[in-house]
Amino acid sequence: MDYPYRVHTLYNGIRLIHKHTDSQVAHLGITIDVGSRDEERQENGMAHFIEHCIFKGTKKRSSSRILSRIDGVGGELNAYTTKEETAVFCTFLSKHYERATELLSDIIFNSVFPDKELDKEKSVIIEEINSYEDSPMELIYDEFESLVFGDTGLGRMILGTEKKVKSFSSSQVMDFIKKNWATNLIVISTVGDIKFEKWVRLIEKFFGYIPPKPINRQRKENYNYIPQHKELNRDTYQAHIMIGCPCYDYTSEKKVAFSLLNNVLGSSAMNSYLNMNVREKYGFTYLIESSYNAYSDNGIFQIYAGTDEQYIDKTLSLIKKGLQRFVDKRLTQSQIHKAKEQLKGQLSIQNDYNREEMLAIGKSLLNYNHVQSLEETFSDIDSISAEDILEVASEIFRIDNLSTIIYK
Repeated sequence: MDYPYRVHTLYNGIRLIHKHTDSQVAHLGITIDVGSRDEERQENGMAHFIEHCIFKGTKKRSSSRILSRIDGVGGELNAYTTKEETAVFCTFLSKHYERATELLSDIIFNSVFPDKELDKEKSVIIEEINSYEDSPMELIYDEFESLVFGDTGLGRMILGTEKKVKSFSSSQVMDFIKKNWATNLIVISTVGDIKFEKWVRLIEKFFGYIPPKPINRQRKENYNYIPQHKELNRDTYQAHIMIGCPCYDYTSEKKVAFSLLNNVLGSSAMNSYLNMNVREKYGFTYLIESSYNAYSDNGIFQIYAGTDEQYIDKTLSLIKKGLQRFVDKRLTQSQIHKAKEQLKGQLSIQNDYNREEMLAIGKSLLNYNHVQSLEETFSDIDSISAEDILEVASEIFRIDNLSTIIYK
């Protein structure tokens, strides 16, 4: 299969990536290499705050005109913030490419952040913070990263605190953008029915006037990880367990092997090791799954389990026993083959959702300056051996290196 993506760089450093499809529905997004970890301590929550407030008015549009510009033709406009990225994206009929492109340019480069609108949005975000704190199944993930990474950018929560959010002003927002948003840290991605050359001309029209503004982004923090055990009484009906440790960053040569191992251990698939040997075999948990998030200079491996308080110790014991099993026993060739086929199938299905692919290729170009085709990814997966799996299991699944948080 031919390489499906075409790339281009504007003179100002903004990178573009395109995939053509025959679908009437198109997806367009802007990913910026700025997230909550790039905030100063006193700015915690600012990146997420800006993600909310870029829809609150530009030099030529009110908030209502921004929201109706794409929604008014049946499309959708949205955004998200992670610890290392901010993304703004939209879905629309392909005939509205120019409308969508112009709107995203206006939002990203011409927002004015009026204090009156910011004050209204603060109330929305504070409600989001309160709602989040009422959801222990979600909160425990952030609290676990705080436990593992400590008082660093990766350790602080994306939403910030109510006190911090209330203190933000329009001038602080503009200062953060001026300091952190740079043209070489921006990728524009699309998946849709538009010829590459025509799309590049559209991007040149609405983004080409932006002057070059490069920033040399260097993310490297001292984490000084020490395993910890923490129990909190949150008066929840169900107990929540999180166990894990730091892991490989996204540039590591061991990332693919560990991704495959994590998928075997506790992916969302019902045949994962943890689901079969904790939930199905004993009925101790309502939900159990593992995850691996790779960042630019570190990563985190974590296992979540929701269980009844009386089963906490038994659940933890089974989890640790399972981890030790992967350290002590090499996977057979049959197990490796099945694991590879499952992961490749999951990736193929994910890639079939055009919006998710649009966001994924934007992030990949941002992080690696390259996007792998599925065939290249499959080749990397196929190259993993049982010895590779055993090596990463021995490094990451050390029982004495695990931290734990329990809500009960």
